[in-house]
Amino acid sequence: MENRQKENRIITDGLSYRYPEAERDAVSDVALRVRAGEFVCILGHNGSGKSTLAKLFNALYVPTEGTVWVCGMDTKDDELVFDIRQNAGMVFQNPDNQIVATVVEEDVAFGLENNGVPPQEIRVRIDEALAAVGMSERAKKAPHMLSGGQKQRVAIAGVLAMRPSVIILDESTAMLDPSGRAEVMNTVRRLNREEGISIVLITHFMTEAAQADMIYVMDGGKIAMTGTPREVFSQIGRVRALGLDVPPMTALAETLGKAGLPVRPDVLTVEEMVEEVCRLQSKG
Repeated sequence: MENRQKENRIITDGLSYRYPEAERDAVSDVALRVRAGEFVCILGHNGSGKSTLAKLFNALYVPTEGTVWVCGMDTKDDELVFDIRQNAGMVFQNPDNQIVATVVEEDVAFGLENNGVPPQEIRVRIDEALAAVGMSERAKKAPHMLSGGQKQRVAIAGVLAMRPSVIILDESTAMLDPSGRAEVMNTVRRLNREEGISIVLITHFMTEAAQADMIYVMDGGKIAMTGTPREVFSQIGRVRALGLDVPPMTALAETLGKAGLPVRPDVLTVEEMVEEVCRLQSKG
């Protein structure tokens, strides 16, 4: 296990979890891994088990059966919970539930102060975290004066200041408008690419999922599909049978294909669709 953890941030083995009084497992026999520097997306309809899985990654829940290792630490070990949550930071759906201070920089400092980080080090980490999410100019602002996307970036900064190995985002863009979602996703992608932080994104937005390295689709507490975005979303019928949709450009490619236009069926993004249209025009 030690050797495996050199390249993995999260590993699950036979992972199951059942809520008290529930008749069936919310998560059942899940095996997956999140590698160092990897961007993983977890999809699923409501009640599929994806948010429960996120809380198991962060040791908010303890497995009923099986194991979760976070950076080599077993989440069932009570003595390691503090270290696990430092390594696997969680960003929730509503930033107002995660922001606790009346000034942005004080909110980012909150977790550091609770952990007894020296004041000089706190100052350095605050500045670094706010710069990383593009919020340095609003360090002295009141959080309630910020937009939804800006609040969520402050929440991410608070997690980032703890210097985690993994950031878990549990539908963190669900309450935001398109502009706010773009702000958060740009921040997440940059932290993944430039800082090498592993990302676990739980989302209902297929355009966000298309940006991941790997997708796991949950259904009934189990993993129903696994693969790269192109591998998963090219199986349009199967994805829809699981109560999900595909990215808009993939759906458009399907429509164009049915109309007789030879468009690649695995198109994911606007840029790829533009390339396909230009290719068709050049042939015409």
